[in-house]
Amino acid sequence: MSSQEHEHNGPDGLGAVPYIPLSSDDGADATNGQSIGSLVSQATQHLSTLVRAEVELAKSEVAGEVKKGIKGSVFFVIAGVVALYSSFFFFFFLGELLSEWLKRWAAFLIVFGLMLLVAGFFGFLGFRKLKKLRAPERTITSVKDTAAALKPRREAVPEHG
Repeated sequence: MSSQEHEHNGPDGLGAVPYIPLSSDDGADATNGQSIGSLVSQATQHLSTLVRAEVELAKSEVAGEVKKGIKGSVFFVIAGVVALYSSFFFFFFLGELLSEWLKRWAAFLIVFGLMLLVAGFFGFLGFRKLKKLRAPERTITSVKDTAAALKPRREAVPEHG
């Protein structure tokens, strides 16, 4: 990580991610009196910091999305538990109660349908939570910007013929 003054907290409250300032704070020209070796060394250091920052950004975004996925999967677990065990004794009671007015097979068929509705409801809630997951957009944008900045720029040089 770089110094605290060169860290940036994202708008979504994710952790600090190191960054490289694009200009010096004092406005002075950073290349005055520096050798090419020291400039190359600084460029290498900045590139290393940039790569680490990209990795940290990806980690923080993916971790956030995984947490959302885990929270959404809780609803699937609830749906599975309800579908498998179905509060057996309550639903058995309900089937027996309905059999007082209907044939026994019809009463238990109604109870089974009710159990499927409850499981479907919790499955729908889990689906809605997982549908809200998204790609790590900040990381993708940052990597694209970095790749564009690192491409060699070809300036039009007039040919002398």
